[in-house]
Amino acid sequence: MSETLTFLDTLKARDSQREPEPTWIAARRQAGAARFEAMGFPTRRDEEWKYTNVRDIARGNFALAAGSDFSPASAAALTLPLEAYRLTFVDGVYAPALSDVQDLPQGVQVLPLSQALEDNHEAVGGPLGRLTGVEFSAFSALNTAFMEEGAVIRLSAGCALEKPILLQFLSRDNDAPTMCHPRVLVEAAGRSEATIIEHYTGEANAKNFTNTVAELMLDRGAILTHYKLQEAPLGDYHVASIHVEQGRDSRYVSHNLNLGGALVRNDLISDLNGKGAEATFNGLFFGQGRQHVDNHTKVNHNAPLTFSRENYKGILDDRAHGVFNGRVYVKRDSQQIEGFQSNQNLLLSDRAHIDTKPELEIYADDVKCSHGTTTGQLDEEAIYALRTRGLDEQSARGLLTLAFAGEVLEAVALDVIAERVELAVAGKLPERFNLAGLVETAAALNE
Repeated sequence: MSETLTFLDTLKARDSQREPEPTWIAARRQAGAARFEAMGFPTRRDEEWKYTNVRDIARGNFALAAGSDFSPASAAALTLPLEAYRLTFVDGVYAPALSDVQDLPQGVQVLPLSQALEDNHEAVGGPLGRLTGVEFSAFSALNTAFMEEGAVIRLSAGCALEKPILLQFLSRDNDAPTMCHPRVLVEAAGRSEATIIEHYTGEANAKNFTNTVAELMLDRGAILTHYKLQEAPLGDYHVASIHVEQGRDSRYVSHNLNLGGALVRNDLISDLNGKGAEATFNGLFFGQGRQHVDNHTKVNHNAPLTFSRENYKGILDDRAHGVFNGRVYVKRDSQQIEGFQSNQNLLLSDRAHIDTKPELEIYADDVKCSHGTTTGQLDEEAIYALRTRGLDEQSARGLLTLAFAGEVLEAVALDVIAERVELAVAGKLPERFNLAGLVETAAALNE
């Protein structure tokens, strides 16, 4: 209880400094605070958190950032070098000098949440919190209580963005640890199409807490490709919830790539609510040292003729701990659906471990569903074969690790993201070899 009160005391102090705000916002904050106080932080006695201990977050004395002061040169060294519409947040505070949302096509809005609330708070009030309310978890309740910044993206019917939208969240090495609670709201109207990137990174010695809630709403025929690249500093704590609502014939593709953070928890949920809706979940998590990475996914087939495909791979080294819990739910009478799920894990150390639990819950009889999971280590014979071709042991192991991740990375259409992930999981490989051929050889040997 004292741990909960520490956060609530910080909230009271912030509320005392706020300008007067619309009644509905104040009421939602109060509801979030009340729910958080009633629930408290989850413990390992809670089924959804049995493998993840959030004690270090609960006991952390996190302050709220006072500003977004961060030099453009420092930001440029951390950000993704690609042409994109860009919103930047430093410790959760919007940084206009590091953002660029000029020349947006007609019918597209990309705004910081604070501006969207100021411009037309009634338009934001309806969808905000509709998918992920205060009842979802203690962390969603905490996010609602502190909700003040984030991103609002609106796509009008039929519009197609050529450039991606990049939401970058930078974590600083502050004198005292800070926390932030970003909120992301995406409304994609019928037949619209866009690519959105969430990128979490920061200064190497940062030890902050980020607690994000994203709500994505896709109308009929909308297509959304969603990258989440999480390479936060290894001292950061990262909790995120992504909830997607899909209308008829919509298509949602998630690339959930986790490389950083001391403790990471991702919840990804998609509700397939209309015929022809399709969700694809691609995931890769890489842990080293004592990192803890927990991925919980769920696809709800709430309508007939809906389709989902999920492929998550974990790579764990040293004493890293991974968790995967994937669930496919088929509602009663949701006939003629397809739901496929796979989780494969590679342990690079005898001390690394994974807890994995794929689940199917089906209440219809005309379905095609499957799930499976595997866990293994690198093949020593494959390592030897690569060394006979001139690679040292470290490069051979890196190449085999890259081959294991290849199926997920092949689906990543943005080279700048794929290259960062490849470097993280495989290290810098020597350029004098025909790496394409070696990867093919390594993949064949590792099957």
